[in-house]
Amino acid sequence: MSTTPLFKLNTNAVIPAIAHGAYAGRDREQLYKAKAWLTTALSAGYRHFDAAWIYATEPILGEVIRESGVPREELFITTKLPWHHVHKVEESINQSLERLGVDYVDLYLMHWPQPAEFHSDEDYLPLTEAGDLEVDDSITFNEVWAAMEKLVPTGKVKAIGVSNFSIKTLEQLLEKAKIVPAANQVELSPILAQSDLVDFCRSKGIVIEAYGATGYAGVTEQPLIVELAAKYKCTPNQVTLGWHVARGVIPVVVSTNVHRQKENLQFPVLEKEDVDKVTSLDRNERQVNKPNDNGKVWGWTVNSIVDSESNNLYESLLNFIDICGYTARRTTHALRRRIDRFAAVIT
Repeated sequence: MSTTPLFKLNTNAVIPAIAHGAYAGRDREQLYKAKAWLTTALSAGYRHFDAAWIYATEPILGEVIRESGVPREELFITTKLPWHHVHKVEESINQSLERLGVDYVDLYLMHWPQPAEFHSDEDYLPLTEAGDLEVDDSITFNEVWAAMEKLVPTGKVKAIGVSNFSIKTLEQLLEKAKIVPAANQVELSPILAQSDLVDFCRSKGIVIEAYGATGYAGVTEQPLIVELAAKYKCTPNQVTLGWHVARGVIPVVVSTNVHRQKENLQFPVLEKEDVDKVTSLDRNERQVNKPNDNGKVWGWTVNSIVDSESNNLYESLLNFIDICGYTARRTTHALRRRIDRFAAVIT
């Protein structure tokens, strides 16, 4: 079983290869309980904590850190810019630093590529009458990124990155970015392996972080995962965590149970053959942030934010052409143009 290894960011900073999340839900009772399990996580040995302005746990995490006596330099703290603060990036990081009670964060992420309209901090999830996120079209994520880049020289953030970015949105970001994101945090599990995105980020020097990392029951009950757990004498969750780390991915775990917290810090070093077997479980299945009845994920169409669904549509159409007796590859370019025109209409 492996202890927590360290990965290196493109800033040359090191980052623990497993993080404990600070999301507790927005219910007051859940937030009240967060201090206890964040305290046990720190005591268990976690040194990488993943927070966000929108989680409302920054003050709680800050209190836990202060009371622990663990030196700041031993910790790696991530927090995130909320989508309704896109016009006040520096003000937002100042709020987060004050809440956390620290002078800097190690990693500051743009939580989502789509910006939301600002009404108030209480209304952090502004919705349209149709139930979609009220997107702010007056600013682009490239402009938000430029504002985040200005934070780096101030020392308030050691590195900047993104969250929920696809290959498509990353390519658009990189066209104008002066600083390459240090990380991209996305949903990723054995049933949502996102291999193309992982490979793309690796080629650009961007570390992938995974939320929803264990895939919930959809993964832990898979016969292959159960079989590998027996082989490596560990739990199904530990198999999944070992799979992530073997791919160079940082899993973000959340547990309120001290035994599970300790367990998640120990995971097997999987043989390459087993890593490939786990990857083969991929079925492009999301557990969170699924498209709503309007076909949108937080105000944007799936094609705007997620590559894999559009690529699957593309491959499905090619397969259909094959079935109909045509030569799919001779129609590839024309078909791609048709799909792109269709995507432009629906987005």
